[in-house]
Amino acid sequence: MRHLVIIITLFSCGLIFSQSEQLAEDYFNRGEFEKALLSYQKLNEKKKSSKYIYKIIETLQQLERYDEAQDVITQRMKEINYPGLLVELGYNYQLKGNMDEAQKYYQEAILKVEEKPSYTYGIAKKFEDHSLLEQALEAYKKGMEVNPELNFNMQMARIYGEQGNIELLFSNYLDYIEAKPTFQSNAKRVFSDFVSENKENENNLILRTLLLKKLQSNPEPYWYDLLSWLYIQQKEYNKAFTQEKALYRRTRESLSRILDLALTTVNENEKEISNSIFEFVLDNSQDIDTRLTAHQYMLDIEIADADTSQFDAIDKQFQALFDRYGLYEQTIALQIAYGNFLAFHKHQPKLGSEFLKKSLDLPLSTFQEATVKLKLGDILVFQERFNEALIYYTQIQANLKNSTISQEARFKVAKTSYYKGDFEWAESQLKILKSSTSQLIANDALELKLLISDNKDEDSLQTALKLYSKADLMAFQNKNNEAIALIDKILTEHKGETIEDQALFLQAKLFEKTKQIDKAVASYQYIIDNYRDEILADDALYYLAELYQNELGLPEKAKELYDNIIFNHQDSIYFIEARKRFRMLRGDAIN
Repeated sequence: MRHLVIIITLFSCGLIFSQSEQLAEDYFNRGEFEKALLSYQKLNEKKKSSKYIYKIIETLQQLERYDEAQDVITQRMKEINYPGLLVELGYNYQLKGNMDEAQKYYQEAILKVEEKPSYTYGIAKKFEDHSLLEQALEAYKKGMEVNPELNFNMQMARIYGEQGNIELLFSNYLDYIEAKPTFQSNAKRVFSDFVSENKENENNLILRTLLLKKLQSNPEPYWYDLLSWLYIQQKEYNKAFTQEKALYRRTRESLSRILDLALTTVNENEKEISNSIFEFVLDNSQDIDTRLTAHQYMLDIEIADADTSQFDAIDKQFQALFDRYGLYEQTIALQIAYGNFLAFHKHQPKLGSEFLKKSLDLPLSTFQEATVKLKLGDILVFQERFNEALIYYTQIQANLKNSTISQEARFKVAKTSYYKGDFEWAESQLKILKSSTSQLIANDALELKLLISDNKDEDSLQTALKLYSKADLMAFQNKNNEAIALIDKILTEHKGETIEDQALFLQAKLFEKTKQIDKAVASYQYIIDNYRDEILADDALYYLAELYQNELGLPEKAKELYDNIIFNHQDSIYFIEARKRFRMLRGDAIN
């Protein structure tokens, strides 16, 4: 019992002491320096600490009681031999306006580095604390000069960044990487604040020059890696690929980096370089999974650009791969891709679903089985066999509860119910998904829920919403022209109803898909002009800006639209990307 009382007493004292320290800090932050000084003095009396002494000095300086601050510093110098106090004394003289005396103590502190290089960091940090950056740099340089085993390149780089000397910032970080290659990931995060997509940006040119010099003098893997990273930021994927090939041939390690680059180019829709990279992977890998991944992506790229006359040739490529690698669990991703191709591109959904049902007879993992069933459900929706599709989606939810694929299946249950016209049930499922752990699913669920809730009560027969969901289904079925025609009917027969902007937006996306760019522009512009205060205004601005920037080559018009998002739609999900693109089009030096 006695020990318990002692423990409780000590804990209570510690808590009170902590609260007193917080109170002193609060006084200081609020500018109540007299109260802060009294609090720190009391704390220091109870427990003498350098932290409290430095706060007392700083508070006295805020009160312009410089002589008292000097007394505290000189007293502390008698108690401990710490050269950082020379910086404090010099800074106190500087505050008093006596720069000659201040410089004398600053130089005395730097001379201490020569006597004992281990003092370097403490002295330089004190200079930094008082924004004496030139003196801090001098201390760091002196320490590395006296003891070459010390490395303060990172600290110096940070200071050069504060001074706006980007070349020396880059140079010092690169020197630090040379000593500690594991730092390169951290360096990329720093560099990303200073380089942009514009390869002619001065900072980009500086970094590229420094990296090429490093590579020529010391061709270590990390220089190839950083140069590849820079080219990726500039979207010069061919040059990045050149560096990645050089790195691979030098190390002969995994192809994973090259595959990552390939996937980046796929996401950026850079099809030509994507194919080149996947060809390289096929030429250099014996791993079946890697080869299958490359084959599948190359087929995806080919399918995206193919017309119906090329589908039979693509079908034969699938068959050749199945003949070579077999129909078993290792090729399940390729099998799913083939089922999708049959249904959504060759418009042979019956063949696609029959093929995938055979895949379910293989000894698949629970997750593999779920991915097959997810695609089977999609094909059944394509055929408008909604109830059968719902069975597959529901099985996934039951077998893989709380997983991302289970949440995706729940969303597809809601979307299928919406296609059927069962809006109440769809809405009940979407409410659950608003808090999905997958942000993408949560966003899609919220978007569909708003569509339903905004339109289901306007008309007791829900005529417009039913027509819209039918057009949406047609878009899912790749019946794009039929979907466009049905939306025209909505826009004619239900003009002025709340569904109008949604219909215009869907039609614009379909015009994009069918390469009717002028019509897409007109639809987006109509939304911007007539629905500027509605939920789709920022979507229309963003997608129209993309068309001007990427399809029509009108960057100034794109810039105006990105600017509109920045100033009028700060809560938009496109805000960050719009700001980045605006700055790039304006020619800013950083992202």
